Amino acid sequence: MAILPAETMNEILRRSAFLEAEMAKGPDHEVYAKLASEFSSLEDVVEAIQTYNSAVRELADLRALLEDATADREMRDLAATEIDEVSERIETLSNEILILLLPKDAADEKGAILEIRAGTGGSEAGLFAGDLFRMYQRYAELSGWKVELLEASEGEVGGYKEVIASVKGKGVFSRLKFESGVHRVQRVPATESSGRIHTSAATVAVLPEAEDIDIEIRAEDIRIDTMRASGAGGQHVNTTDSAVRITHLPTGIIVTSSEKSQHQNRARAMQVLRAKLFDMERQRMDSERSESRRSQVGSGDRSERIRTYNFPQGRVTDHRINLTLYKLDRVIEGEMDELVNALVADHQAALLAAVGADA
Repeated sequence: MAILPAETMNEILRRSAFLEAEMAKGPDHEVYAKLASEFSSLEDVVEAIQTYNSAVRELADLRALLEDATADREMRDLAATEIDEVSERIETLSNEILILLLPKDAADEKGAILEIRAGTGGSEAGLFAGDLFRMYQRYAELSGWKVELLEASEGEVGGYKEVIASVKGKGVFSRLKFESGVHRVQRVPATESSGRIHTSAATVAVLPEAEDIDIEIRAEDIRIDTMRASGAGGQHVNTTDSAVRITHLPTGIIVTSSEKSQHQNRARAMQVLRAKLFDMERQRMDSERSESRRSQVGSGDRSERIRTYNFPQGRVTDHRINLTLYKLDRVIEGEMDELVNALVADHQAALLAAVGADA
């Protein structure tokens, strides 16, 4: 069991007490905001350390009682029973403290841009892309998040060739970031008369939503083109040049939005462009921190097959952590917490192992 040195825990407690005392002096608003932000970031770990210290003192008292020959036998027997329980609690608290002190991904609390593209498998891949999008929509609903469709290209028989959406809420990126990669489905398509199982795929990309403060886009670095929005025909065809295509000249990234409002299209396209550029910068920094990158679940490569949804067997398998759940019907309805929790736990375990190796 890895245990944080006592001096390190005491230093955290001292820092928290110092920040609280400085805040009580009533500094100006800007200084107070900085102090309050750091104080708030330490609250959970301070509470865990205080609980840990209390448990350590309790364990010491129990051991002293157990070794006291003058103590009542019944009390010593009770102490012997409680020692195991308190020792287990200390181990759990120690692990919690280490997890709370792990390096934080600055983007974890952000919303996300979710992109799903049909891959191999023809029209069935488009239907699967639609199933994945609905799965994430339902998971978002269950999590209290808000989903806004930004851009969609519908498949020939339903589903999507491509769909892009914004997901807003607390901690969205921290929960969805492990979804990037190739998702594979095995099932009998509705159009298959012989009952043969087909394998199709869709690619998912999850990007942290970026604010203006996160990424600067210079006006001279972009070209904005307006064009006629395509439609399915008839009265739904947009006859005005409202669709927007933005090209980021330094990188060649192109984003489009083709709803009815040109103003809204420009805002949505810029939203996606910011997320793509922010993600590109994060990946560049991650590649420079190769040791940190090895601790992630999978490589983060969006060409990596990460999960298989097998409908005939009712199972979903995440290949990165070798987890198989025989509840595909519930997962595809948005009950993803068991999968997501396992991925987060595996990620934390890898980070803890790296901390232990460095110690």
